[in-house]
Amino acid sequence: MSDLWLPVLLTFLAGGLVKGAVGLGLPTVVLGTLGAYMPLAEAAALLVIPSLATNAWQLVAGPRLRHLLGRLAMLVGGLMVGTMVSPVGMATVDTKSATLGLGVMLTVYAMFGLCSVRFVVRPAHECWLSPAIGVIAGVVNACTGLFVMPIVPYLQSLDLEKDELVQALALCFTIGALALAFRLHHDGTTVLGHAAGSTVALVAALAGMPLGNLLRARVNEQVFRTCFYVGLLALGGMLAAKAFLR
Repeated sequence: MSDLWLPVLLTFLAGGLVKGAVGLGLPTVVLGTLGAYMPLAEAAALLVIPSLATNAWQLVAGPRLRHLLGRLAMLVGGLMVGTMVSPVGMATVDTKSATLGLGVMLTVYAMFGLCSVRFVVRPAHECWLSPAIGVIAGVVNACTGLFVMPIVPYLQSLDLEKDELVQALALCFTIGALALAFRLHHDGTTVLGHAAGSTVALVAALAGMPLGNLLRARVNEQVFRTCFYVGLLALGGMLAAKAFLR
């Protein structure tokens, strides 16, 4: 780990900057970048505490926490169950498969973002779609540590107000990080075993977030999002190619 302090520091700084600018992206940037330097299970273990800390304030400061807890209970419940019962976990699967899965995930998410694909889910369908999407996202979370697909497009399809959407994302990311911590521990990779690295990562992420806020005030948000998705597309392709060439 000692030879990775600088990549970890810079990666979490960049992830915090992106999160400050667009409201999400810390896990995506961190896992996509650190996946090239270390096993994904170790990168995910480093990510848990910074992810919890950076999402907690968005979760409790939002306007409708009680309402969202009721509406999204089946979604986050499915997310927890899927993470824990997934037959495959990133700590137990071979590195090549985990890297390939993350590369594909990043590529698909970037393409959805660049194409601005949007769906609309009627409220009557949420009762069965939410638990199904949650379980699928949980399995993906266990395998790759990243569940932006399908959680982010699904939440965007619910016609939430902007502040509600940010709070809903924070709720899912918080629950997903907790579930992943338990799954990693179950599979033999403890988050507490990376306390020093997590502390460095948290400080870097918290330092990056206000920089992202400043950037958001000075750069067109759509331009920044486009650059973000292009970068993810390149990261996803690099990770997929790395997995194939191993």
